[in-house]
Amino acid sequence: MQSRPAIIAVGRTKFGEHYEKEPEKLIEEAWLKASEKAGIERRDLEAAYLSDYFLPITNKLGLEEGFLSELTEVHVPMEVTRSFSSALLNACNAIQAGRHNVVLVGGIEKMTDRWDKIRDDLMLLEDPWSYYAGCTPEANHELMLRAYIKKYGINGENLEKLNIGLAQISVKNHLHATKNEYAQFQRKITLEQVLSARKRAQKPLGLYDFAPISDGATALILASEEFAKKFTNKPVYILGSSSATDYLTFPAREDMTHFLVSEMAMKKALEMAGISLWDLQIVELYDQSTVMEMISLEDLGFCERGKAWMNIYESCQDYKGYYEVDGRKLFVNMNGGLKADGNPLGATGGAQIFEVFKQLRGEAGERQVKSDRELKYGCVLELEGFGTKGYVYILGRD
Repeated sequence: MQSRPAIIAVGRTKFGEHYEKEPEKLIEEAWLKASEKAGIERRDLEAAYLSDYFLPITNKLGLEEGFLSELTEVHVPMEVTRSFSSALLNACNAIQAGRHNVVLVGGIEKMTDRWDKIRDDLMLLEDPWSYYAGCTPEANHELMLRAYIKKYGINGENLEKLNIGLAQISVKNHLHATKNEYAQFQRKITLEQVLSARKRAQKPLGLYDFAPISDGATALILASEEFAKKFTNKPVYILGSSSATDYLTFPAREDMTHFLVSEMAMKKALEMAGISLWDLQIVELYDQSTVMEMISLEDLGFCERGKAWMNIYESCQDYKGYYEVDGRKLFVNMNGGLKADGNPLGATGGAQIFEVFKQLRGEAGERQVKSDRELKYGCVLELEGFGTKGYVYILGRD
């Protein structure tokens, strides 16, 4: 890759319910943490890319670029997208094209302020036809699970193991979040709690199978390879990046048991990075539900189609901090994933990047991956809607 984009610093807030903080306070906190780490000042920035889904609705904040300009007191080119990954992709393109050398990428969301209002908007974002049929934002996850069970003929004892495996995903992610100071939920949960919540809901998925609604902000500073070396001796490079798009209407897709966009984006990102799948040891997956973590393991190629639940179930019988697949270790959602770290939509992808960045630099503290081989590459998957758009980033230290 010519002029490889390099991340030189990251910053974030704690995710959770921040009723007492205005949006500008959250993004300012994330930006300051990143800028202080890198020794970057506002005058060094040549452009900024911001992401949010609902600020105009939740906080009556329109033309977010102007809001960011006021906050930073700079007048450089600024653009707003929905997801953090979309903002980052635009920033990468600008760096690679030689348009800019140092840019800010930030994401923010204040969803808890008007949760009752945006619930409908979330459903329209995922699938308007399902919304008009009376579905909730959780419905497509259950539809995918039912389609998966039917396609792969999972029944009897195997169906019980699949359901336990999904519950173990939630337990595992909450366990990881206990070591994440920024996580929304820093407490352990039990398998019994997950299964009991499903019984109370009288549904295949319950309260503990879904990521929460969250507030928070994330930021990173991206630079060209040449400029990055002026600010840090440990840059983390974006070696591969790709996105893909699928139909908005989930039931209209050819296969309801996986996300085509994840598969396509992963293939292209690996080609760009010039590495093989199992060069990757750490992965941040977009687990809006436990089903999505399971499906994503298959979509990215780590697990055989229809078999991820088996790898999860077996790995979590005596969980050692990773999934074991064909004798290989795969560290997944070490920050707690969306499930426990939190899910402020516009900032979520930034938290995923934050985690892989810290892991690759050996700065993840108690969460630091302990592997039998050198940790060189990591992967991030972020989705928009219910698999309508997918983004994959491959990060590396060289």
